[in-house]
Amino acid sequence: MRILYAIQGTGNGHITRARVMAPALQRAGIQTDYLFSGRHPDAYFDMECFGEYQTRTGLTLVTHAGRVSKWQTLRSSRLGEFCRDVRRLDLSAYELVLTDFEPVAAWAAWRQKRRCIGLAHQYALCFPLPGTEKTPFLKQAVSLFAPADIRLGIHWQAFDAPILPPMILPQTYPLHHDASTILVYLPFEERGEVQQWLQQFPDYHFRIYLKTEAPSCEENLTFLPLSREGFQQDLARCGGVICNAGFGLCSEAMQSGKKLLVKPLKGQIEQFSNAVILQQMQRASIISSFDADLTASWLEQAGADLMRLPDVAGSVAHWLKEGAVGAPEVLARQLWQVAE
Repeated sequence: MRILYAIQGTGNGHITRARVMAPALQRAGIQTDYLFSGRHPDAYFDMECFGEYQTRTGLTLVTHAGRVSKWQTLRSSRLGEFCRDVRRLDLSAYELVLTDFEPVAAWAAWRQKRRCIGLAHQYALCFPLPGTEKTPFLKQAVSLFAPADIRLGIHWQAFDAPILPPMILPQTYPLHHDASTILVYLPFEERGEVQQWLQQFPDYHFRIYLKTEAPSCEENLTFLPLSREGFQQDLARCGGVICNAGFGLCSEAMQSGKKLLVKPLKGQIEQFSNAVILQQMQRASIISSFDADLTASWLEQAGADLMRLPDVAGSVAHWLKEGAVGAPEVLARQLWQVAE
């Protein structure tokens, strides 16, 4: 069996999920080619596990100062190139396409009448979720961006829908709780604002990952270049995580038993819904601005309980190997029974 696995490259959550799926697909004996879109080819890092992957420009969001810029997103969308990529992508060698909300391969599959399975957190938005009540056309928007014949959503709860538990690599480093060390990943925020905010807490050491060439220090802040291995080491030993409300990192933090301070990306319904659900689950504190009082209160909180997860990737790979003919509802129900 040979498939094309296409992954949205905006942010790192999609790629993190693909890192979990890649060895599971290999163990299942599924020959897999990989395609990524949504960022510049030079901006991908630690991609060895995907072999000789392909890239396309695709579609992505443009952000500024912690908010989605709808005008800049529309202005920067290279729709002509996107349409050409859809037309030129030859899927004749593949039995099916697996898309993690990647639009080029999804639309190419639709155009060539090739079966397409959607496996992504975003497909959970096709079902009624807390925080999405005021967006009645969200399901249609998700389907328009990356259409799929079968949509497997992923979330922290089942919500009485064919939604799977989170798909996260097990933490490979020994877990340790250093309450004075905080891991920070806020790629959509302005560095200067983050620096001014966190320097108000000199009793804590903040390890901040961002796009930079080399490590640097500024009082109680350490700025670090993006690194999967370094990030995982810091995640294992920190006392808490400050981040936007992306699904992947929040899931990794909960799996590692780390408390969360979350600042949802403004104008992005997915992150708003994630924040609402995290708050309902009492898994995170939510801020909408760089509020010093709320941050101080969160820093004094105790750590969180670990979230136990089943082998979702292995089950999905087996389901694909069997032809993806079983009902998604049955697959989801079986996995949540293991999670409980």
